[in-house]
Amino acid sequence: MASKVSSLQKVVQASNFLVKNGNIYYKQFVEQNKHHIQEPPTIEKCQTLAKQLFYTRLASIPGRYEAFWKEADSLKNALINRQELNVENAGLAALFGLECYAWFCGGEIIGRGFTFTGYYV
Repeated sequence: MASKVSSLQKVVQASNFLVKNGNIYYKQFVEQNKHHIQEPPTIEKCQTLAKQLFYTRLASIPGRYEAFWKEADSLKNALINRQELNVENAGLAALFGLECYAWFCGGEIIGRGFTFTGYYV
């Protein structure tokens, strides 16, 4: 129970800080990114931008598809010619695999609510 009171006090402190300083940070953030803001901010403009984003992403699929198959072919060729594989490339591949695993573990920890032992039940 004491740990819940302690964490509740931290939440209250954070919310008080946000109430006092949030408006300043918000105004500063908007001012720094003013060049990204569309004027006037209407529903029609938002819908237009959403459609542009959707169709731009849709149009980029063939390029990403081609890039995926180039990478897959490169991996296939590396596996076929593994006798030519040197220690440097094997080390880079191992580090990349380790990095992917570390990002996976980090995502799992974040998904569990920043606990190492398991989910809150």
